[in-house]
Amino acid sequence: MTNKSWLARLLSLMGPSDATNEKAASSEASRQLLASLLNMAWFVEARDPYTGGHLWRVSRYSRMVAEQAGLGSKAAASIGLGGFLHDLGKIAVPDSILRKAGKLTDEEYDVIKTHPSVGSRMLAGHPLGHMVEDAVLLHHERPDGLGYPFGRSADLPNMALVVGVCDAFDAMTSHRPYRAGMPIEKAIAIIQGEAGKQFDPRFCSSLSALAKDGALVHVAGHSDVGIPLQSCPNCGPTLALTRNSQAGKLIYCRNCTGQFKLASDSGGKLFAEPTGEMGKPNDLMPELDHDLIKHTIREAVDELPSLLELEEQ
Repeated sequence: MTNKSWLARLLSLMGPSDATNEKAASSEASRQLLASLLNMAWFVEARDPYTGGHLWRVSRYSRMVAEQAGLGSKAAASIGLGGFLHDLGKIAVPDSILRKAGKLTDEEYDVIKTHPSVGSRMLAGHPLGHMVEDAVLLHHERPDGLGYPFGRSADLPNMALVVGVCDAFDAMTSHRPYRAGMPIEKAIAIIQGEAGKQFDPRFCSSLSALAKDGALVHVAGHSDVGIPLQSCPNCGPTLALTRNSQAGKLIYCRNCTGQFKLASDSGGKLFAEPTGEMGKPNDLMPELDHDLIKHTIREAVDELPSLLELEEQ
């Protein structure tokens, strides 16, 4: 069944409608389909205690870089979705590798390198999979041909090139238990040094221009707009807060299972205080950030063409 006929079938199940209602139903169908993709990606991130907010940050960086490079608002919205979904295939990576704090062995790295292909296979049956497949399958390919899974260098799509440089930038600037995140300026210098090799020069320049303008400061080290990451004082991984986080809420480190209670300072800024207790299995279950996912969907549906229009192009 084609993507177009899949959507038509979904709309028919919603009942008969006039043109206005059909447009609203199409928008709602798009939201539901996008939600199913983003929910899958979110559960992947929830397994990894070291990368809180990574999907949101890569999505935000990717969209900003695409806009800065002049790719247009609709392409930027699509690339932003690709950024959110790029690590989908890590669902198949064992926890012992995904959560490892130290250096990976060659064999473990070989397992990590399967995640683009796994993600692509997961997208194969989804009606919107084609919209983000370039990001999922090709974000680790490089202009110099030394990437994976194919070692491809020619005709790499913009989505993959943008997400690739933004993914690397976030990895460099994010804290890990075994190292502190780099300052933005240092990460940009490294990326510029890899222009034409690991990264596409055009998008290196776009990211650098955004850094020079101070546009990346409010994304780096955050899990959402205006929400800085917290750190577990016991073992180091990040504690990601959400838009609905409030003082008094209990949160948990998904690495050491430590329990924390959110408090606020005199300016209303939240911070995590250890309670000395440990989380129970039910406390450590992944939670979807519904507000963030709804916001991401709203941006995409508002700016992308309808699915029927995409199929006709």
